[in-house]
Parts: sequence; structure tokens; C-alpha cells
Amino acid sequence: MFTLFGKKKMEASKMANIFVNTIIETVEKGFPEIASLINESPEFVQCPNIQENNSDQFLMIVLAGNIAEIPNHLNVHTDQKVIDEILNATSFTFGMEKTELTLLINDYKSFLAKVNFPSKNTLYSLSKGVFFKYNLGIYQDEYFKNLNSPNPLFLKRLDEAMEHFMWNWEGVTEKYTLV
Repeated sequence: MFTLFGKKKMEASKMANIFVNTIIETVEKGFPEIASLINESPEFVQCPNIQENNSDQFLMIVLAGNIAEIPNHLNVHTDQKVIDEILNATSFTFGMEKTELTLLINDYKSFLAKVNFPSKNTLYSLSKGVFFKYNLGIYQDEYFKNLNSPNPLFLKRLDEAMEHFMWNWEGVTEKYTLV
């Protein structure tokens, strides 16, 4: 009860703007490290040659995964309000229609759920999403290439790197009441 009095109120629109700007900045600064991790992975028999400026799909994976996490941390009405504000802010930033962005995000969320089935772990879905969206399977040895599945050693390293792209919704809910 005492912690309720210690929380600050923050409007959903302000949180959405912070979220969108931080995610975009994190991807812009962090994707070169991800590209390097992929390109230098010893599990690949041939270098995938992922370019440091080829981050569009990565950004969508990170956005979709983090948006998918919101209902796990916010109450029913607040989660939809925050998601709606995030979609507003993101569509404005990208200069696209909100309905078009919503469809794109939903496609990515469905894709992440599919490649990660039966697991519900969002972090793992991000790593698998990167693996499949960047078509990394063709660079693996024959065994994993034929399975069309990521080498577990590579996946574990990518999971560790992807943790840096997960929004800390628990920290937000500890400090703020979203209105």
C-alpha cells in the first residue's frame, strides 16, 4: 500500500514517446554489435555479411516483441492505451498510417510467435526472429541447415545480446502509475 503513494503518475502518451525514442536509439546504436556478432559467429560456415545499416527488420522485431510484452505487465485497460499511444508515436515517427503500422506490427508478432512455438518466451522469439528474418540458416553447417533450425550455441549468444533490446516494463510499473 505504501508503494502506491511513492509512484509517480505518467501519461501513456509520454511513456509511449519515451519507449519509441529509446527503442529506435537503442537499435540504431546496438544493431552494429548484433551484425558483428552474427558475422563473426563460428557456427556459420560462411559469413552472412549482415550490413550494419540493415536494421529495418531488426527494429520491427524489437518493436513487435516489446509491444507483445505489454499485456504481461500492465492491467487490461492501461495496456491497450499504452499500445495505442506507442502505435501513434511510431507511425508519426515513421511517417506512415497507423493502420498500416498496426498490421505490420501484428504480422511481426504472429511471425515471432510462430517461429518460437511452443515457447512463450519473448526474448527467445526475438533471437529466432532475427535468425529467420535474416535467413541465417543457409550459412550454417549441413546438419542445422537441413533442420532449418538455429545452432543452439549461436542462439544462446544471440539471446544474451537481445536482452539489451528488451524494455524493462517491470521497472516502469515499479516507479510509475500510467494514466
